[in-house]
Amino acid sequence: MTKPRVVIVGAGFAGYHAAKTLSRLARDRAEIVLLNSTDYFLYLPLLPEVAAGVVEPGRIAVPLTGTLDGVRVVIGEADHVDLQNRWVGFTQPEGDRNRLAYDRLILAVGSVNKLLPIPGVTEYAHGFRGLPEALFLHDKVIRQIELAEQAEDPAEQQARATFVVVGAGYTGTEVAAHGQLFTDELAAQRPRLKIRPKWMLLDVAPRVLPELDQRMSRTADRVLRRRGVDVRMGTSVAVATEDGVKLTDGEYVPTCSLIWCVGVRPDPFVAELGLRTEKGRLVVDEYLNVPGFPEVYACGDAAAVPDLTRPGEICTMTAQHAQRQGKLAAHNVAASYGQGRRRPYKHHDLGWVVDLGGKQAAANPLKVPLSGLPAKAVTRGYHLLAMPGNRTRVSADWLIDAAQPRSAAQLGLVPANAVPLESASPEMPTRVR
Repeated sequence: MTKPRVVIVGAGFAGYHAAKTLSRLARDRAEIVLLNSTDYFLYLPLLPEVAAGVVEPGRIAVPLTGTLDGVRVVIGEADHVDLQNRWVGFTQPEGDRNRLAYDRLILAVGSVNKLLPIPGVTEYAHGFRGLPEALFLHDKVIRQIELAEQAEDPAEQQARATFVVVGAGYTGTEVAAHGQLFTDELAAQRPRLKIRPKWMLLDVAPRVLPELDQRMSRTADRVLRRRGVDVRMGTSVAVATEDGVKLTDGEYVPTCSLIWCVGVRPDPFVAELGLRTEKGRLVVDEYLNVPGFPEVYACGDAAAVPDLTRPGEICTMTAQHAQRQGKLAAHNVAASYGQGRRRPYKHHDLGWVVDLGGKQAAANPLKVPLSGLPAKAVTRGYHLLAMPGNRTRVSADWLIDAAQPRSAAQLGLVPANAVPLESASPEMPTRVR
């Protein structure tokens, strides 16, 4: 008899770990199919280190084939889900259309850039959600420093050497921290460049890392300011232009580089399913089931999972939650085939880590606040444990970076029009329309 088929849509933190767990629990009971737009899982937390030239881009792209035993990987862009007839339609990389029937479905479609109605942002800002964006930013930073060195006009030189990051959350803080170190190193190699590159970090929030513990926030703020980053809280961009940004306090900052790290929103597909949503995320119960469709599960950023540790609230959109929800979805799918019993999702945060470049980091493992080298050791240890592959290669890159100057060459792989802010990155979990 033909095995029942479990289709997982998306290979981000939730989808990848759902597939990995299912391959262990239910490969003998069901065919496991993972549908994703790329053939790798992207370890997003190290993107700032890719942009700053610390880690090679291929290191954080973990191949799906070879790391997911017993899982059939299908490369394609999902564009339709027929919940009544139980099939997922998708477009293959060269344009052919196809579909996958399912007996169980796990939706782990992830998130896209969060946009705000600010004039000029979609035209002149670039997001930071995938490998193309990180590669593009790496090249753009080097190019602007090179052009600043060549510029005869002091005003142009300053504008090209000014980098504005909007969003002082986890990603924006790391981008600014690593970015200042990177451009300082680039400037040191260019004696004709008489000014120091300037990074600005903006956010309407009252403090850096507003979603994290205040002690971590103070550590990050202190490190950024000592390093020379211009941190401005309670301030954001009012208008973006080709030559600079006007801030909400009225100041105009000439710049050629606007980096958008405001946050993420659920994939727009969720709203198009016609099912109940909360804050744009698909409503599920504590077992990650979609009400009315017991064969359908949702997890990660696209799912409004009840937070049983905070009654009445839903889980935040973090990799930590997504990874654990993916594993639980797999357990509950296996339980539906008679392998164990289903369980509700309940997870207490184990702490956070923020890499601030160089020897600096902030961490609170098990709520113990750390900074400096101890936090750096915890941060890198956490990343190595959390990565499902390429650990030795990433470790080697860290050792090389500590011993040698970084490469200051542009790679020329990603043009600006390949990383539009208003759409999901091609490297993000599969986008379903």
